[in-house]
Amino acid sequence: MSSSLSKFYFFFFLLSTIVFLPSSRAFSSSSSTEAEALLKWKTTLDNHTQALLSHLWPLKTSHCNWVGITCDNTTGTGTVTDIALNDYDRRLTGTLDNLNFLAFPNLTSLQLRNNSLSGHIPSGFGSQSKLRFLDLSDNNFHGSIPEEVGSLSSLYHLNFSWNSLTGHIPKSIGNLSNLESLYLYINHISGSIPIEIGLLKSLSTLKLSNNNLTGFIPFSVGNLTNLSTLKLHNNLISGSIPAEITMLESLRTLTLTNNSISGPIPASIGNLTRLSILVLSENSLSGPIPPSPTYSRLTNLQLSNNRLTGPLPENLCLGGVLSHFGASNNDLTSSIPSSLRDCRSLYRVRLEGNQFTGNISDAFGVYPKLNYIALSGNKFFGELSPKWGQCPNLTSLQISNNSISGTIPVELGHGTQLGELDLSLNHLTGEIPKELGALQRMSRLFLSGNRFSGEIPSEIGLLSNLEQLNLASNNLSGPVPDSLGNCSKLFNLNLSKNNLGWSIPFSIGYMNALQSLDLSQNSLIGGIPQQFGNLHSLEILNLSHNMLNGSIPKAFNDLHGLRFVNISFNQLEGPIPDLKAFHGASFDALRNNIGLCGNATGLKPCVLPSRASHGHERTIKVAILVAVSLFGVLLLLFVLARSFLTFSKKTPTVESESNEEQLGDIFTVLGFNGKVLHDNIIEATEDFSSEYCIGVGGYGTVYKAVLPTGQTVAVKKLHQSENSMLIDNSKAFESEIVALLEIRHRNIVQMYGFCSHTKHSYLVYEFVERGSLRMVLSNNEQAKEFDWEKRLKVVKGMADALAYMHHDRSQPIVHRDISSNNVLLDLYYEARVSDFGTARILRPDSSNWTSLAGTYGYIAPELAYSMRVDEKCDVYSFGVLTVEVFMGRHPGELLSYLSSSAPASVSSEQQILLKDVIDQRLSPPGCKSANDIVSAMKIAFACLNGNPQLRPTMRQVTQDLTRQSPPLPSPLSTIKLGELLGHVVYNG
Repeated sequence: MSSSLSKFYFFFFLLSTIVFLPSSRAFSSSSSTEAEALLKWKTTLDNHTQALLSHLWPLKTSHCNWVGITCDNTTGTGTVTDIALNDYDRRLTGTLDNLNFLAFPNLTSLQLRNNSLSGHIPSGFGSQSKLRFLDLSDNNFHGSIPEEVGSLSSLYHLNFSWNSLTGHIPKSIGNLSNLESLYLYINHISGSIPIEIGLLKSLSTLKLSNNNLTGFIPFSVGNLTNLSTLKLHNNLISGSIPAEITMLESLRTLTLTNNSISGPIPASIGNLTRLSILVLSENSLSGPIPPSPTYSRLTNLQLSNNRLTGPLPENLCLGGVLSHFGASNNDLTSSIPSSLRDCRSLYRVRLEGNQFTGNISDAFGVYPKLNYIALSGNKFFGELSPKWGQCPNLTSLQISNNSISGTIPVELGHGTQLGELDLSLNHLTGEIPKELGALQRMSRLFLSGNRFSGEIPSEIGLLSNLEQLNLASNNLSGPVPDSLGNCSKLFNLNLSKNNLGWSIPFSIGYMNALQSLDLSQNSLIGGIPQQFGNLHSLEILNLSHNMLNGSIPKAFNDLHGLRFVNISFNQLEGPIPDLKAFHGASFDALRNNIGLCGNATGLKPCVLPSRASHGHERTIKVAILVAVSLFGVLLLLFVLARSFLTFSKKTPTVESESNEEQLGDIFTVLGFNGKVLHDNIIEATEDFSSEYCIGVGGYGTVYKAVLPTGQTVAVKKLHQSENSMLIDNSKAFESEIVALLEIRHRNIVQMYGFCSHTKHSYLVYEFVERGSLRMVLSNNEQAKEFDWEKRLKVVKGMADALAYMHHDRSQPIVHRDISSNNVLLDLYYEARVSDFGTARILRPDSSNWTSLAGTYGYIAPELAYSMRVDEKCDVYSFGVLTVEVFMGRHPGELLSYLSSSAPASVSSEQQILLKDVIDQRLSPPGCKSANDIVSAMKIAFACLNGNPQLRPTMRQVTQDLTRQSPPLPSPLSTIKLGELLGHVVYNG
């Protein structure tokens, strides 16, 4: 029995050895393979990451004991199940390309968030059938999401957010039937949301925000019955809100803001009984806000920047939980519902930019939690309630641009947390209460455009945190408070358009942060304080329309940051500072002083005092004697000359008649003698030396001339052919010249006069600083500074100039040569159309283009078969030039391409996106600029219509350009040129 038992035990031991020996080898082999895979991956990372992991992964210990590595020993396998290397002070840097995922067959969780890993997301993930948790967020991964992700059948959490992923969301993602949370936000993912997303029945959280997703929200989202959070904001999604979204009864958070979603808010929104956060702002939603019990349960409701109409729902905040509410910039009307007035849970409210009405005294109550409220740009009336001072946490109160009357309640001084108060553009009266000086946190105080009277309270100087103060356009009197010098953080001070008197306090010179100072249109006296030289941050200074006297302090020469200055209409004298802001200032910015001099438009050069001026009395007497003697000689010469002229009139010669004819007296419109000005121009250009040449046009060469008065003019010396024609027809042109000299329009270069001479004739214009539009567009640096807003302003300016000449003159004047060479830009990028009327002056009998220079590429196509020139030719040229402004170059090939296809046949045009056509040297335009650019391009294409009768008039163009541009139906990046053709139709 004992022998049999011994044999049994021996057999059992032998069998167990045979059975378990392979497992031990497998265990040893698997452990070794995993450790080797981790160490091999470590060697491919950057040096600091290797050093970090060498510390965390000591070679003397098992890899299962390494930091961030977890093994499962319950099954006896001892293999890696969890890799978690997150949030280290020194982020891991490298790629996952060399991590062998096949070495980890039992991996269930991979967490590498908040590192600096880059490269592509490896497709090797597809082999991880047991992987349940995958988090690669907050890294630098790029490329597309691999299709193999769809093979992770056990996955319940997937987070690829905060990377730089591109491409589409793979359709295979619909295979992840166990997925509960999907985070792909903050990437560059494009394309539409796949309909397969509706297969993820277990999904509770879906965050796809901050990408470039397009297309519609798929109706299949209605299948996600467990979804509690849906975030699609900051994409390019279009279409309407699908009704299926209101079937998600578990939904608590829905954010769709900043897309291109249109249509109404679904009436069935009330089905979302658990919804607490609804964010639909910055879309194109229209129609009324539907009544719904949902609103009474919301904590956050955002509807701003849409096209919503009608009143606010009556049940807003009935549940007493609404804290964040925004409905600004819509067309909402009626009064504020009582449920909102009594909503004590409110924290942040934005209702500005609507048509709300009602007495503001009764519309709002006391809000113990309120932090921010904006009510500007509505139609509220009545007086401000003292209750605003009873909101202990209120930091910003904005009620500008309404019809509020009465005084500022002194109780506002109790709002100790108030940092911003904007009551501008109302009908407020009385004095500014000194109690506002108690608001120590105040940084922005805007009270402009009211009817305040009395003095500025000195207590304003107690606001040590004040950064912006605007009291302009009131009836304030008295001095500028000396205490303002205590506001050391103030960077914007505007006290213009009041009745302030006395002198400027020198304490303003101690506001070291000051960037913009406007004291214009007051009654200030005395000199400019020397201390202004300490304002090294100053960029904008406007002291115009006062009674300041004396010279500008020399300390101004240290204000190198100054870029705009206006000191006109004072009594200042002496040299201007040696600064670009003064040298480049316009004539209007320096005019009407008693003795300013220096190198600037409209000023005389400064004359240094001679040694004689410092001499003794004898020198003065000698000078007086010399002057008297010279006067006598000049008087004698005058008498002789008068006698000679009288004799010459009685016996005219050919030469005298010729000279009179040649030099004329046209220049006297500027108060100059024609002959003197002629000589001055010859001297200023050194007889038209090439050194002063600033351009060559179809009619002549343009020179820059600085006159002895200090005024700079542009002189166009005509080509010889034009000069001969002018001399032959000089009498016929005088009335035309006089008419052009009378033109005054901000977007038309002013003509000062002309001189007819056998040797050289020329036209004299105002000098425009930046030169031609073509020069600006052809210079990369200048073109980058020439941003979208400036370009839109230029297009509107050109249109205004043409409309004025076509429609507002007793006799319409056609330009005949609109091109980027004939549009000039001033320092502020205001368009100035030049050479208006030049063609008519030089070729008055020509009604066709054959004898005109006309710039190739801008000429209307009908002139190929009909030589008749009319206003519609200018309209066509304007269309070409508008496209050129936005493209940054002449649209030559594009014009040919567009004209080769009818608007109805858009198949070929659809291949060209507007975003690829506009100037690539600039960053993509923002939402507002994009809307305006699309509208302007539509109008430009209408101007390019091959049928001149279907082109708009320039008056129609200006009207359409000044209308508010509607929000784009789709993002700019998706708009095709073919979509713009034929959208603006005119019946000429």
